[in-house]
Amino acid sequence: MSALKTIKLYNFRCYEQASLKDLSSGLIVLSGVNGAGKTNILEAVSLLSPGRGLRGARVMEIQKNDSDVPWAVAGLFHSHYGDEVRLGTGLDPNSRQGAEKRTVRINGNAVKSQAALGEYLSCVWLTPQMDRLFMDSGRERRKFLDRLIFAFDPGHSGRVSRYENALSQRSKLLREGNADGAWVSGLEQQMAETGIAIAAARLDFVSRLQAACEAADHTHFPLARFRVKGVIEELLANAPALEVEEAFKYQLTESRARDGITGGAASGPHKSDLSVTYAKKNMPAYQCSTGEQKALLIGLILAHARLIKAERGAPPILLLDEVAAHLDEGRRGALYGILQNLNAQSWLTGTESNLFTAIEGKAQFFDVKDSQIHNVT
Repeated sequence: MSALKTIKLYNFRCYEQASLKDLSSGLIVLSGVNGAGKTNILEAVSLLSPGRGLRGARVMEIQKNDSDVPWAVAGLFHSHYGDEVRLGTGLDPNSRQGAEKRTVRINGNAVKSQAALGEYLSCVWLTPQMDRLFMDSGRERRKFLDRLIFAFDPGHSGRVSRYENALSQRSKLLREGNADGAWVSGLEQQMAETGIAIAAARLDFVSRLQAACEAADHTHFPLARFRVKGVIEELLANAPALEVEEAFKYQLTESRARDGITGGAASGPHKSDLSVTYAKKNMPAYQCSTGEQKALLIGLILAHARLIKAERGAPPILLLDEVAAHLDEGRRGALYGILQNLNAQSWLTGTESNLFTAIEGKAQFFDVKDSQIHNVT
């Protein structure tokens, strides 16, 4: 089973130094009052996978306020192949002020890209801030979808970055006026190529996610229907990719004058949205009750974990922050059972230890208090 066996934090958020050793490969529970530092531990774990972690924080936001020593996280990871890998990340001490960089090491050797972490460790998380996903803006759902794809396909992040950079450069040139036509055309070509690849990846992933959802038991976490809503995605459903690419490039060329005034681009994958529907009621998720939205979201995250397990041969590490707080006893028990059957290392936090009585003797418990971590099992 893939799992972290040890994790150490240095000058990370509220922790000057902390470590968790001999970690279980199954359920891990962190209990303590709000502000004790539970979520900081989950964030540290998430940063051993590619990306900016479960908070999406900038590098310097993670630094312990009263310390000048750069923050770092180190972990010993045991893969499902049986080998052990030392993973590390932290603030690059050679970073210039205002251009802070994050360094990544694997088995003590520096690597050029965070993407290398994805070859070993994949994380899926659910936080209280995500509870408003279905009520939030399309931009937030789009970011959420792309992050899910990123955990499944590390190359997706690069495509999104290239597209957004080209979009930003084009917008700046059009806004300033008198831009070189060949330069703008080159940026539009890049937007067309990467934009179609992004849309195609989203459609493919959502199709796979839907299949994973439909294969699950829906007694406690209802079946959801997913659809990517966007002009490019709709065109791809009815025409070859090369044809859609040419149509998008033509549209960008024709809309230069308008885009120079309004900024951005009128259409493209940066305008797409993820539509989620409660299948049994045929009701959009944003119209569902708070409890139904939570259950739909948990079901989505679990389906994503199963999808990664099917593709990679091992489940991701699950980071579930305060996930049990608003579930009734039946759904809590069902969630714990699903996590155990998934054979994933699952980290759960909660302010009340009685939320986890159903898994006493089946999980590893830690008490977090005043930035101190104590093993209670």
